[in-house]
Amino acid sequence: MEAAETIAVLLAAYLVGSISFAVLICRIRGRPDPRSLGSRNPGATNVARAAGRTASALTLLGDVGKGYIVVLAVRSAGFADVVVALAMVAVFLGHLYPVYHRLKGGKGVATCVGCLFGLHALAGLAWVGVWLITAGVSRYVALAGIVAGLATPLLVWWSTGPGAPVAAAAAMGALILARHRANVHRILRGEEDKLFS
Repeated sequence: MEAAETIAVLLAAYLVGSISFAVLICRIRGRPDPRSLGSRNPGATNVARAAGRTASALTLLGDVGKGYIVVLAVRSAGFADVVVALAMVAVFLGHLYPVYHRLKGGKGVATCVGCLFGLHALAGLAWVGVWLITAGVSRYVALAGIVAGLATPLLVWWSTGPGAPVAAAAAMGALILARHRANVHRILRGEEDKLFS
């Protein structure tokens, strides 16, 4: 029965993660699919280009919220750390490869920080701090996401100690880096858009 419960939890986490707020909000507001514009990424930054700042803020809230709600719910239900860690990965993978949207998802930055807030508030706050400092210094949103993503396992270890969630955080950080390959190339070529430019 425990195995069946774990499978059900992970499936539910993946399905929640598969909800693409970027696509849904643009559709509701009668705007183009963000995957067809700009960077073609269904995330808050690209939604700002497609549908404006309000839609972008709602997308960010939704993407953060789904990671937060899933991890907090699994923790609150008393599941073991390994199940919490697997749920983190499942909701994150849902965002990257959403079953409702032909597996064409986002880069996972907002959902990652949502998972961290669900795991431990200090981890989430520290993650936001890393993101803000990197974005402020470099003025690259993508670089801020990459640096914060790579810092994720260290922040989880710092806030919760060693355990399965640290491994999950490391996997999430590696996937964030992989999803930003094109951004890295554009940064190196000086072609990436900067904040306030």
